[in-house]
Amino acid sequence: MSDKRGRRAGGRSGNTRRSTTKAIEQLDWRIPTNPDRPTEPLSEDAVAALHDTVMRVLEEIGIEFLNEEAKDYLRQAGCTIDPDSDNVKMDRDWVMEMIARAPSQFDITPRNPDRRITIGGKHMCFVNVSSPPNVMDLDRGRRVGDMESFTDFLKLTQYFNCIHVAGGYPVEPVDVHASIRHLDCLYEKLTLTDKVVHAYSLGPERVEDVLEMARIASGLEERAFFSRPRLYTNINSSSPLKHDWPMLDGAMRFARRGQPVVVTPFTLAGAMAPVTMAGAVAQSFAEGLAAIALFQYINPGTPCVFGTFTSNVDMKTGAPAFGTPEYIRATQMSGQMARFYGIPLRASNACAANAPDGQAMWESMNSLWAAVQSGVNLVYHAAGWLEGGLIASYEKFVMDCEVLQQIERYFETSITDTSTAGLAFDAIKEVGPNGHFFGCDHTQERYTDAFYSPFLSDWRNYEAWAEDGGHWTSDRANRTWKAILEDYTPPPMDEAIRDELAAFVARRKAEGGAPTDF
Repeated sequence: MSDKRGRRAGGRSGNTRRSTTKAIEQLDWRIPTNPDRPTEPLSEDAVAALHDTVMRVLEEIGIEFLNEEAKDYLRQAGCTIDPDSDNVKMDRDWVMEMIARAPSQFDITPRNPDRRITIGGKHMCFVNVSSPPNVMDLDRGRRVGDMESFTDFLKLTQYFNCIHVAGGYPVEPVDVHASIRHLDCLYEKLTLTDKVVHAYSLGPERVEDVLEMARIASGLEERAFFSRPRLYTNINSSSPLKHDWPMLDGAMRFARRGQPVVVTPFTLAGAMAPVTMAGAVAQSFAEGLAAIALFQYINPGTPCVFGTFTSNVDMKTGAPAFGTPEYIRATQMSGQMARFYGIPLRASNACAANAPDGQAMWESMNSLWAAVQSGVNLVYHAAGWLEGGLIASYEKFVMDCEVLQQIERYFETSITDTSTAGLAFDAIKEVGPNGHFFGCDHTQERYTDAFYSPFLSDWRNYEAWAEDGGHWTSDRANRTWKAILEDYTPPPMDEAIRDELAAFVARRKAEGGAPTDF
């Protein structure tokens, strides 16, 4: 037996805690925990300097809040608001007092309690691709998003155990009118998945509709539903130094009900933030902490997450760049600062590639490993993102999930087992210098679970791969997503609840849905 075939025998046979379905073999559902110590590129003095800059931005420059209700809260809290202006300046001691109210860890429980997730600490949850306007696959190419593709991606989201959250729309279904799109989208999301869901903060009607739809899907009365976190919203600041009306409105509605809010400044160094990464990170934290302080003032203890989206632009074209060396360092710096403030951290599996190719995967690997190194708790766009967020890719979704599973396996402490059995001294002694380990008892007892077994990677040698058709990774991913959609089964839902949900959607559509201007 050759060495290569021997490795294949061990590698192919799988690893612990696997789910076998018709389409693929995957790891069981779990919320992974990251056992590694985070990479911390900043010294204590550098952390102090960055923190001081964040506070100076809040005290001396201020953040614009384009929402009268938000300004009323902040005025009541004693913040300085320039007359006839949206600019708000905050005292650093007050900001730190408010930030201290935010929990460092919390759970979100969706309609299926078995899909509960934990945000914070060493926990790391993965979210599907969210919000691209376009969709792509190898058969149909790049095209505008539609409801068929939207539901396909929800099915992939539900199917893969390594995806923990059904985040924003995995692709925008522009074939459904914007006034009722949220109703159709949330109905599909709540029936095709049973995982934690997200609501866009895009006006009062949409937020209130989604909160009520999630409550109906849970089968709970209002008081019981809002007794703990059930769903979440993500808002973005309008960098530089601005929070707009609809996102603040939605986030405040979530905060008053104790539902989690992720605050993600969109700070691209060289465009919407300083060209230096430390300056961009400082600005992002000023924008993020200002909003989180507001939510803690409104409802102390509201679960909040700081979202880092600090990267750089291509200075030749002005296009956003992701998975760059600067992006990696910015994520690490943000992780260090998030721990300093005691707030969970969100990052993204981002890339700028236009196709599911080598560039897409190396930029995504940079982004994902930056998240691992930085102690990130919530990874947005973990599967399916292309073209800087303008494309949701079927093939990339599958390719990313292969990587996510490998990261989950990497976290398993069995790999670093240093017990007597793990150190294997007796096996080394038994085999000696002239034998091999394929047939020894130590290997035979462990080979079925010894190594990660991929569902997408092809570990055969070139001759075997070529003889079988020589299919590249994206081709194999194409076949895989089609098999998954054929194998997909929706999660169970009580028919009475489904009917109540459908009736709510029908009534709100008859009432006209939500306005399309703000």
